[in-house]
Amino acid sequence: MNAPFALSPSIQSSAWAIPVPPSPDLEAIKQRQQATWASGDYAVIGTTLQIVGESLAEAVNLRAGERVLDVAAGNGNASLAAARRFATVTATDYVPHLLDKAATRARVDGLAVQCRVADAEALPFADGSFDVALSTFGAMFTPDHNRTADELLRVVRPGGRIGLAAWTPDGFIGHLFRLVGTHVPPPAGVRSPVRWGDEPYLVELFGPRAADIQCAHRTFNFRYRSAAHWIEVFRTYYGPTHKAFAALDSEGQARLHADLITLLESRNIAGPNSLVVPGEYLEAVITRH
Repeated sequence: MNAPFALSPSIQSSAWAIPVPPSPDLEAIKQRQQATWASGDYAVIGTTLQIVGESLAEAVNLRAGERVLDVAAGNGNASLAAARRFATVTATDYVPHLLDKAATRARVDGLAVQCRVADAEALPFADGSFDVALSTFGAMFTPDHNRTADELLRVVRPGGRIGLAAWTPDGFIGHLFRLVGTHVPPPAGVRSPVRWGDEPYLVELFGPRAADIQCAHRTFNFRYRSAAHWIEVFRTYYGPTHKAFAALDSEGQARLHADLITLLESRNIAGPNSLVVPGEYLEAVITRH
């Protein structure tokens, strides 16, 4: 009987020396993201999304007097919606300029909102400090999804709720991000933000510590004069699009512009004289154990 085949130690080591991709530098990516969201003026885009914050406040059945944290609040859509329902509201974001816009909006509307600069992956609050945590198109953009989910769960009391709005992978914004990624590739090894808009993925992130997860698909309609008008606004004010164009030379910018025109016109339901593009998002309510 032949002896069992065995590799020499030197061959074994080379045989198993399969290259392992380096882990992404999440802190460096986060710093670039901060610069991205600080560029342009997201508030110009954000205010058009106010209806999403109002819908989310209703979805979590927000009640007067509840302690509410708006995570990655941007210019404060969910914060204002919660304050209108007489909650005690704290708005957080890691871009101070955006929080300044949220504070101004609250002041003009006569609403009480406390604003605090904070990272969604390291929230400066004690465990169980809030009855409700909200995030509209904010938490989804953090580089470390698991850490962000952990923080949302940590700061909400047992039995409290987490309300999220996130663009879906198959919706307009999901297609937009993939298109832009063919021109300006995203950081290697970082999970796509639109995964937050996939119900099974949310169950993976939150399920073991959730008593209940309820999801519904909603639609926000982007309403502009034309495809060219949408590009003008988003290229000027929306950080990711603003930075994508800035990273390209003139020829690359022309190609990106042409591809965006094609995408927008293929999804336009308004006819030739206007632009209405439905943007699907997932509205999720997670009840903590």
